[in-house]
Amino acid sequence: MNASYSQLEHIEDTHRDLTDTGRIYLCIDLKSFYASVECADLGLDPFTTNLVVADTSRGPGTICLALSPAIKAQGVTGRPRIFQIPKQIPYRAVQPHMRHYMEVSAKIYSIYLRFIAKEDIHVYSIDECFIDVTPYLSYYRTSPRQSRVDVARKIAVMLMAAVQDETHICATAGIGANLFLAKVALDIIAKHEDSHIGHLDGESFRQRIWHHRPITDIWQIGPGIAMRLARLGAYDLAGVVAIDGATLYREFGVNARHLIEHARGMEPCTIAQIQAYEPRSNSISVGQVLTRPYSYEEALVVTREMVDEGVLQLVERRAACGHVSLWVGYAMKDLDWELAVRRQGPGASVSRKLSEHTNSHAALERQIVCLFRAVVDPRRQVKRIGLGFGALAPEEQAELTLFTNVEAEASERRLAEATLAVKGRFGKNSLMRGLSFRKGATARERNEQVGGHHA
Repeated sequence: MNASYSQLEHIEDTHRDLTDTGRIYLCIDLKSFYASVECADLGLDPFTTNLVVADTSRGPGTICLALSPAIKAQGVTGRPRIFQIPKQIPYRAVQPHMRHYMEVSAKIYSIYLRFIAKEDIHVYSIDECFIDVTPYLSYYRTSPRQSRVDVARKIAVMLMAAVQDETHICATAGIGANLFLAKVALDIIAKHEDSHIGHLDGESFRQRIWHHRPITDIWQIGPGIAMRLARLGAYDLAGVVAIDGATLYREFGVNARHLIEHARGMEPCTIAQIQAYEPRSNSISVGQVLTRPYSYEEALVVTREMVDEGVLQLVERRAACGHVSLWVGYAMKDLDWELAVRRQGPGASVSRKLSEHTNSHAALERQIVCLFRAVVDPRRQVKRIGLGFGALAPEEQAELTLFTNVEAEASERRLAEATLAVKGRFGKNSLMRGLSFRKGATARERNEQVGGHHA
């Protein structure tokens, strides 16, 4: 559906003013953050240095966590695997240092706090945040002729310069009257501006973004949503606007509301609402990609280790779970890595509602081992494992049954609390179960990592 402006004139008129929330937001991103941190530490310019952040010891299928802007400029985009980098492009590979990235991110956040109150900042990720600059416009306005956008741009320049001066990391920014416009201005407009700052209002959004393709460049529209929209004849936001709302609701359910609003450049949510949000339910998940294909028994050892990790998180949060789930991804035997990447390997998944809420290690390990033995094919090798502990409730609200061994569960809880205390003081590997010394166990190595990567 290739909607023209004339076909959409009535929609433009109807929604022209609804993009403006009366506020001004910045969305600030640290350009190629991991790669930029490594370049800064090495005294290199990320805009002229071909640098890749990846643990090459894991083989050619390793995903690159970050690419420097210089290598991106040569057509290498996204998060490719090592083997996907064109052989004619020379590059320097460095191992990830996740804890260091977190420290640099915290330092940059502290820079923002010199100028902006924490109530007006929403940290979106390790390298990106939203800032409501509305309360600061009058303070930084130096002339009555300066527009709100001009003052917001001045604030963005000030923040970006402070980050550059103190960390040698380049930041980019988007400016908009709502969070969505600011994010899209950052993602699509800022990269083409010499100032690294983009701005969108309702009018420029319709002119520059409505017919932008691919639609997956738009925030919160991934390949799956794009494919479903394509079946409806929409390949850009103009196409989404032209689709009847009832059709979108039939296809996407309640999520259609976000598509409809975003296609018109609207976003009613504010930073204050995000910070005040409390989810109706929550869960804990534990997952890992194994460094090699694991046998059935080796994978069971790792699964039991992951139960330990999940239980300690439950006890630390003083929560009990009422639902468990298991997902296993089988290894692919294709010699052609590229074919293996395109093909998503088959797996097995299962979930179970528990008869009572619990954070008992014995009870949860028993349930998950039972699920593992029920659904995992012992003839297949395993490459990925994920556990979920859901339907969480405060442990003091967990119901008891006639079969609950109160004394045994209290004893387990005391043991878990003591384990947490020892690990907190002496390190995660200071106290381990014998299970973690079996062949294929991964807990000791994972305890020395951050986010699955070397700290």
